[in-house]
Amino acid sequence: QVQLVESGGGLVQTGGSLRLSCAASGSIFTINAMGWYRQAPGKQRELVAGSTSGYSTNYAASVKGRFTISRDNAKNTMYLQMNSLKPEDTAVYYCNLKVRLSAMDYQPRDYWGQGTQVTVSS
Repeated sequence: QVQLVESGGGLVQTGGSLRLSCAASGSIFTINAMGWYRQAPGKQRELVAGSTSGYSTNYAASVKGRFTISRDNAKNTMYLQMNSLKPEDTAVYYCNLKVRLSAMDYQPRDYWGQGTQVTVSS
């Protein structure tokens, strides 16, 4: 079983920065993709940043140029660096990992972090 533990959320003023971390534990055979999602009150969950196993990345138009997704394989941790934060970025952020636990997995398994609150004050 894979467990994702998020940290790094908090309160920051407009223009500030935060770095979210998502530490994975458990045995992972291959990582198919990873990503960060967010959900604000009354809104649908949206993909903020994603990365495939080939290290290609994609970002929501609203965060391009401000957010960066990355990972440290040695620490089994993925990150979301958020700069120039805006009040519109306020949401609960979730990390997501799509993995195969063994060669017997024909499809990747989906795992989510518990969510971390990011609040940007105006």
